[in-house]
Amino acid sequence: MTRPPSHPADRVARYIEQGWWTGETVDDLLRAQVAARPGAPAVVDPLNKADLMGGEVKRLSWAELDREVDRVAGVLLEQGVGQGDLVAIQLPNSVEIAATFLAVVRIGAVAVPFPVQYREYELTQLGALTPIKAFVTAVRIADRAGAEFVRDLRPRLPALETVLAWGVVDKAPDDVVDLGLVAPDPEVLTRHLAATERDPADLVTVCWTSGTEATPKGVPRCHHDWLAVESICTAAPGLTEADVVLNPFPMVNMAGIGGVFLPWLRSGCVLVQHQPFDLTVYLTQIARERVTYTLAPPPLLMLLLHREEILAKADISSLTRIGSGSAPLPVAMVRGWQERHGIAIINFFGSNEGVALLSDPVHMPDPADRARYFPRPDAGKGDWPGSLAAMRVKLVDPATGERIVEPGIPGELHIDGPTVFAGYYPGTAAADPFDDEGYLVTGDIFEIAGADGRYLRFVDRAGDLIIRGGVNIAPAELEALISGHPAVAETACVGYPDEVLGERVCAFVVAKPDTQLNAEIVVGFLRERGIASYKLPERVEVVAALPRNAVGKILKRDLRDSLT
Repeated sequence: MTRPPSHPADRVARYIEQGWWTGETVDDLLRAQVAARPGAPAVVDPLNKADLMGGEVKRLSWAELDREVDRVAGVLLEQGVGQGDLVAIQLPNSVEIAATFLAVVRIGAVAVPFPVQYREYELTQLGALTPIKAFVTAVRIADRAGAEFVRDLRPRLPALETVLAWGVVDKAPDDVVDLGLVAPDPEVLTRHLAATERDPADLVTVCWTSGTEATPKGVPRCHHDWLAVESICTAAPGLTEADVVLNPFPMVNMAGIGGVFLPWLRSGCVLVQHQPFDLTVYLTQIARERVTYTLAPPPLLMLLLHREEILAKADISSLTRIGSGSAPLPVAMVRGWQERHGIAIINFFGSNEGVALLSDPVHMPDPADRARYFPRPDAGKGDWPGSLAAMRVKLVDPATGERIVEPGIPGELHIDGPTVFAGYYPGTAAADPFDDEGYLVTGDIFEIAGADGRYLRFVDRAGDLIIRGGVNIAPAELEALISGHPAVAETACVGYPDEVLGERVCAFVVAKPDTQLNAEIVVGFLRERGIASYKLPERVEVVAALPRNAVGKILKRDLRDSLT
């Protein structure tokens, strides 16, 4: 079997010498919290646990979580799972997914998390690309028989030997190991740990890119680079053991694992799980659990800021900061949350391949700067949080390959640093994602900004740029403008083929309830904003909803396909 890529020896030596990579593992973080505060609360189930998997809401202390991790680890070992083996996990956010993930890590196996929305097509497609030895799911996931479904896929997953399921209330079907009932011999784990050498260069996960433009690619990550990601995501909100963190993002990629799960382990705070997203449940959890920090997508933050009647019925007085990102943040939104509610918005920008940038309130106290800009970490003009200070970035002209050093000129972002992965899982990607200097080619367009060039401003995704008559149009810019119309709930802009101009612009818009939208209204609104006429969309499609993948990203490929 082809081995996943590993970091070059000189890279490992450099980051160890600089202190960005240490001898720690993810399991070390858990053991440190268990030793420091065994009886303190650690993790809480979502309020709708009964609807998700059955059973009552669980609350585990650090010591209780540790015992459950040991138990699950023992079950995995008795089922033949060992160091380096790949274990698929398809579970909703819950106490069970936390225990499963940590048990896989404890025995030195590799977690391969899948969104609960994945079905036969995605699981067999991606399962064929990775030698998954064991698959952990739930007997029931909402109204679906999860364990039975995975069991029936075994003939199409060539490496799969064992299916394990959390029964909670429902009994596991035949040929499926019930994780809720098995009590393994504790000596199995003791012997395994005594005979196993741990290396922070070992793989922890193989996650999957979002797949908005192609088949998802496998992104392997080891302890070294996961903990470098954690250092940024813990430092930016300043998490401590006194915090209560609400996690609404599935634990399948960078946001859920790097943004919440690992910072929870490092800080020793309380992790409150949430899934699927439900605004009523979300706000209830904030009030009931006295949540101090959470993550939320920009559209939700805009909605809550504009719909004062919703927040008037909720108690968010415990909240002090919110992480957001994945799209440009409106200045009015970041400023509004800070001025009206005293809540700082942290602006995250990154990817599964390499978390790159974030703007936090300590280093960028001005809400306008935090919304518009990201640090240019190697400009030598800022002491940025965590390992962000070790990141190196450059902007490259996509056409000429020349490095851009002047402000205001868009270029493709290339990054290097301790958070960047080593390369795609073999067989899941055709192209090398690195340039000839070893920088990760992100496909994102930025420009140098700020009076002294200390910032970067996001322009757009390179793959989403619309080229109309030889002129580049950034969809993100149009989307931000269209979103300002009071009748627009959300929007996405794409290019479609034109024989003369190459591409024209189509804006897909979703109208708010009891409002009206059409092409004349949208284009007229844009004209009032005074934008260049070449940016105006030739088509406006009013749709009930925008297509999204399992982790909530808009599928622009599907939108483009609908126009052909």
